Amino acid sequence: MAGSASAEIWGYVDAQGVGHFSAAKLDDRYELFSKGDGPQAFPDEASQPDPSAHEEPPAPTLLSPKLAAFFESSQVLKAVRPHMQAAAQKHNIDVELLQALIATESGFNITAISNKGALGLMQLIPETAARYGVVDDAHGKIRLTQMQKLFDPQTNINAGVRYLRDLVNLFKGQLDLALAAYNAGEGAVQKAGNQIPNYPETQNYVRTVMQMYTALKPPLVQATPAVASQPKPPAGPDPLRPTKGRGNGLPLK
Repeated sequence: MAGSASAEIWGYVDAQGVGHFSAAKLDDRYELFSKGDGPQAFPDEASQPDPSAHEEPPAPTLLSPKLAAFFESSQVLKAVRPHMQAAAQKHNIDVELLQALIATESGFNITAISNKGALGLMQLIPETAARYGVVDDAHGKIRLTQMQKLFDPQTNINAGVRYLRDLVNLFKGQLDLALAAYNAGEGAVQKAGNQIPNYPETQNYVRTVMQMYTALKPPLVQATPAVASQPKPPAGPDPLRPTKGRGNGLPLK
């Protein structure tokens, strides 16, 4: 996907605390939440850059204070964070990508329903959810409908991440195409010749998720080569000193 020279995220937060985000200003309610240079790369085993290449990757944007404030204030995000992290780790999806997708899809509204019938945090349509085993209960004392299940954050996230992972695999690691398929269906992407379909909604959707993912994803830390030095005899036994590891991605407080 060709990157935008000016990667903008527009949005607003409604009276219920639900976020609405877009790569363009859709109406007067939308304010500029973030702006910066958006890289075009995305992490996946099938699309990693050649290690022998010497080109520097584009620097990610920093998370803007306004966008950070939305995520910090979202009580739903705090509640569903463990489900996001577990599903992201299990299916090898960056948690920042998952956070960007949910923010774009539902603004972290657990009971969101789109005008096309998509449900919950990751806005799964009933047919897609059924492919991943989320259906009405036919037996048991407590029978839950498919809608009730999709309003359960853990169920919704698990099914949604499995679907996203399958799309990434289907399109050989091309994340822009996987996101376009998530929005418009894999058939629409394939019919367009494995390109993003010429649907304004889908094109805006892909830009929005990618640009928010870029804003959320921290820069890679370059390791400083160690300088060889002559070892000095220790005066006594050295205590064990545990090293501190760098967390993966944006700390979700």
